[in-house]
Amino acid sequence: MKIAESWLREWADPDIGTEALAERLTMAGHEVDAIERQGQGLDDVLIGEVLEVGKHPDADRLSVCQVTDGNGAPVTVVCGAPNVRPGMKTPFARPGVTLPNGMKLRKAKIRGVESSGMLCSATELGLGDEADGIMDLAQDAPTGDPLPAYLNLPDAIIELDLTPNRGDCFSILGIARDVSALTGANLEDPDFELLPATIDDTHLVELGAPEGCPRFAGRVIRGIDLSAKSPVWMTEKLRRAGLRPIHPAVDVTNFVMLELGQPLHAYDLTLVQGPIRPRMGEQGEKLTLLDGKEIEVNSDTLVISDDSGAIGIGGIMGGLGTAVTEQTTDIFLEAAFFTQDVIAGRARSYGMHTDASLRFERGVDPEGQARAIERASQLLIDIAGGDAGPTVVESSAQHLPPRDTIRVRRERITRLLGVEIEDGRISDIFERLGLAVTAVADGWDVVAPSHRFDIEIEVDLIEEVARVYGYDEIPEATAIAETPLEVVTESSVDTELACATLVARDYQEVITYSFVEPAADERISGVRSELVLSNPISSEMSVMRTSLWPGMLIAAATNASRQQDRVRLFELGKSFHGALDNHTEVVRIAGLCMGSVQPEQWGSKSQSVDFFDIKSDLVGLLELTGDLSAVRFEPAQHPALQPGQAAVIKRGDVELGVMGKLHPRHSKAFELKRDVFLFELDAAAALASQAPKAETVSKYPSIRRDIAVVVDDKVSADALTEAVASSSPELISSVRIFDIYKGPGIEAGLKSVALGLILQETSRTLTDEDADQAMAAAIKELQDKFAAELRD
Repeated sequence: MKIAESWLREWADPDIGTEALAERLTMAGHEVDAIERQGQGLDDVLIGEVLEVGKHPDADRLSVCQVTDGNGAPVTVVCGAPNVRPGMKTPFARPGVTLPNGMKLRKAKIRGVESSGMLCSATELGLGDEADGIMDLAQDAPTGDPLPAYLNLPDAIIELDLTPNRGDCFSILGIARDVSALTGANLEDPDFELLPATIDDTHLVELGAPEGCPRFAGRVIRGIDLSAKSPVWMTEKLRRAGLRPIHPAVDVTNFVMLELGQPLHAYDLTLVQGPIRPRMGEQGEKLTLLDGKEIEVNSDTLVISDDSGAIGIGGIMGGLGTAVTEQTTDIFLEAAFFTQDVIAGRARSYGMHTDASLRFERGVDPEGQARAIERASQLLIDIAGGDAGPTVVESSAQHLPPRDTIRVRRERITRLLGVEIEDGRISDIFERLGLAVTAVADGWDVVAPSHRFDIEIEVDLIEEVARVYGYDEIPEATAIAETPLEVVTESSVDTELACATLVARDYQEVITYSFVEPAADERISGVRSELVLSNPISSEMSVMRTSLWPGMLIAAATNASRQQDRVRLFELGKSFHGALDNHTEVVRIAGLCMGSVQPEQWGSKSQSVDFFDIKSDLVGLLELTGDLSAVRFEPAQHPALQPGQAAVIKRGDVELGVMGKLHPRHSKAFELKRDVFLFELDAAAALASQAPKAETVSKYPSIRRDIAVVVDDKVSADALTEAVASSSPELISSVRIFDIYKGPGIEAGLKSVALGLILQETSRTLTDEDADQAMAAAIKELQDKFAAELRD
């Protein structure tokens, strides 16, 4: 949020400079992101009046103007602004003046016409970003006066990064309250005088959804002057806050919103049909908003309606059908209180973000609506005249937030802050914050004012004590504690080692969002997540992920769209399962490969990554556990993976994870043109390990015997090696597959597998008879289990 320092000091004016004020705000939790100085170096820029405007003889887009600044005869100025016109008041800089951007003006001939100065835009003066024309000042601007004096410059624009829980600080008044509490400066908080009604006109309001809109204030104002313009003091404050002046009625509502933190809306009263009703929307009803965008309303959205239907989205944006225009003379001013629950996330669901929704999502003062109406009425009638009816406030008391008493214990403050603060100092802090305080035996009973809806429990008040007391006033203390040696376990592999192993295999670690798009998550996992966010960043990030793959696929697609042909990613993160009232979180390791196996090089031909490349990476990772022999890769079905290229990974009966090739339909959905291979492991199960066991190394020689058998093509290599090893476990130390053949000489649907049997004993030298027995046992086992035929 941007605020002008001069405006803030109208409410609270501490005896400290700009930098010190910014430091106090930052230390109190209102981080100052930037301070922009405006108006420095403009003392020689005067208010000029354009007397005449003529065409440039040699340039269609230039004008030749006669300009006076009240000092001597008019001068000729060549101007390229499209909005220049006779009688216009605008900033004028004579030759010799240096502008804030460093440009020093001098007389110059422009296409043959001598120009003696410059008519300036806001950008050239460092007063904004508008560069499409020169600044158009009000007609009452005094010709010849210095521009800084007229615009109340120089000034500092303070940009604050406010925390979401401090909705009360999205206003000048909110920040001024904190400045007053922090510095002791007097808070100029005027109780705006009630504007007496000069007419009896009112407009009926019916609370159709009091649980979402428990208070609605309004006032009829008739006969406003169509030709009125907002005064320069108001337009300048709006400009410095980042808002453009539009129309007195709109400018006043924006001004009061910035000043008091209460969003308002003005309706053209002649266009409102029947009573105004805040109610929940009807699914699918259409509404055209002020920005011209037509939407279909969802049933969970609170709308403002009349007899014609919805005329605005409550707390977000008004409708075009009842908008104030330059022809409006009768208006209805509205200031409502919408609960945070009914507004949160609604603007984003329609792809919008407005100043009103920003404030209502974070909370506004439920007692401030009538005050905002009185302030806006007073300003509007001062500017544009008119007659005001009485302010009408409709409320549903049982739906307004309660103001509970909170007990703050003295001992609790000391224990949490680590410093003992005098009782008088604590009471003073509470009072400076506008809290109602009553001393009790063990501390204080405190009631927060209506605008401090963020204060709900004891620790909230203790935080307020720390903020105002000053975090830098709390002494540093060196903690003394035992530092026992870390217990090293051999029952699991450290995740850092697992990550380092994948990095060594040329993977890049990524961190993706834990919340994802619901449809994508369901497509990948095959399960609809019940963990739906109540206030998502966007509809594409509205559920907690059940798999790490959606985020990684988005990352891969983003890299691919930026001409990265070879992508290898991994992530260590959590997936979320179950329901809101009973959910589980599982730490997982997931990986993704796409593109070539090796980076482009001259030493070998480029080869695209395949199923066995990513399997080898998994084998390398699981080898860290020291228990690779028990790991099996078994064919599986998975909603995200292509049939025939998907496997479940098991260690004994424990499922460790899945791997395989992304299904082509998902590749198309994520706009991935290359084959993508993925794996995802349960980190706790996959990285579980056992302490290594020492075995005696045989001092006797080994014997190798080879056999080739023909088996069904569906028989896995693991099944063959396991069968052979189990046939004579006391003699066969290992089994190796060294060839697989399909082709001429082998029937379709069969394959020839060549196995090498390594025979060895630890207590004696094996004989040929031992080897023949082992071979016979192995062949018999293969014939019995797989109907294998020995191949010559």
